[in-house]
Amino acid sequence: MGDPVSKAKTVKCLVWDLDNTLWDGILLEGGGVRLRPGVVEVIQELDRRGILHSIASRNEPDDALRELNRFGVAEYFLVPQIGWNNKSESVAEIARRLNLGLDTFAFIDDQPVEREEVAFHHAEVRVYDAGDYLRLPDLPEFTPKFITEDSRLRRKMYQDDLKRQGEEERFRQGLANEAGETRDSTANPHEAFLKSLDLRLTLSPVREDDLQRAEELTLRTNQLNSTGVTFGYEELRRFIHSPKHLFLAAELEDKFGSYGKIGLMLAERTEAALHIRLLLMSCRVMNRGIGSALIVHLANVANAGGLPLLADFVPTGRNRIMYVTYKMMGFAEVSSDGDRSVLRYEGGLREFPEYLNVTVTE
Repeated sequence: MGDPVSKAKTVKCLVWDLDNTLWDGILLEGGGVRLRPGVVEVIQELDRRGILHSIASRNEPDDALRELNRFGVAEYFLVPQIGWNNKSESVAEIARRLNLGLDTFAFIDDQPVEREEVAFHHAEVRVYDAGDYLRLPDLPEFTPKFITEDSRLRRKMYQDDLKRQGEEERFRQGLANEAGETRDSTANPHEAFLKSLDLRLTLSPVREDDLQRAEELTLRTNQLNSTGVTFGYEELRRFIHSPKHLFLAAELEDKFGSYGKIGLMLAERTEAALHIRLLLMSCRVMNRGIGSALIVHLANVANAGGLPLLADFVPTGRNRIMYVTYKMMGFAEVSSDGDRSVLRYEGGLREFPEYLNVTVTE
């Protein structure tokens, strides 16, 4: 059932150099620069497909950002790294800020030495000569199987996430200042911040019009996938109509807007147990307690049916956080067969996190 995650992953973020790559000319030499012909169309098409853009450039930040705004393209580039760091350092910082694996990154630059420097430090990053920029939309790694509503809104969702990060930092600083004045260090600043977000989680059965996004989630999600298994469209479609399976999607909203559909739960009903076959979440909701909430719901469903709750876990090299989540929620390993472990829930009845407003629909 399902397939291991393919190594030939779709690019999630394309990092651009500026001089003689995004634009013709060298900014620091004066004389003006101009966007390369057709580059805006390339950026817009990849953006429509849900591929993010960023920048790694050696330039004066203020001057470069002024040109990007003058050309009307600044809004497309998330967390641009413009300064004097090595390009490999800039790419790594972009990956850290966006919480994406480097194996989903691509880098484009006109200088062979810059491409080699990035490839030397990050062998998993795909590199391209700037002269090939017009053909990028035709390459398979830039062509996702489906373009969903979440794909089209991905840049906005990440921009909203960056606003959340900024708000959390200001929130933490405010609490720290307040605690310093009152000498009260007992408050949990992260939980207090989550309460301020007005988080609303909706759990609902996966429907036909959710299937493209569901397949996209299994293909894109690596860190927060409990088994590392992907499913094809038709296989997912069968789960919708299977009386033996509970197949749910999770959608999250807060005061900044919608995160979109960010999680999937697939559990098999047998006479002996409710067995979680897949539990995954988008990395954009890491540290929101969503995994715990999904487990609470499934534990409640199992308890209502008088069944134990079991879960599969298969290590992929990147999903250890899912194993930690299971263990923290009260799962214990009951069997192991090669890489696959079966865990049993022993955590008893639990409530959803109090900062999370959860709605379950039929």
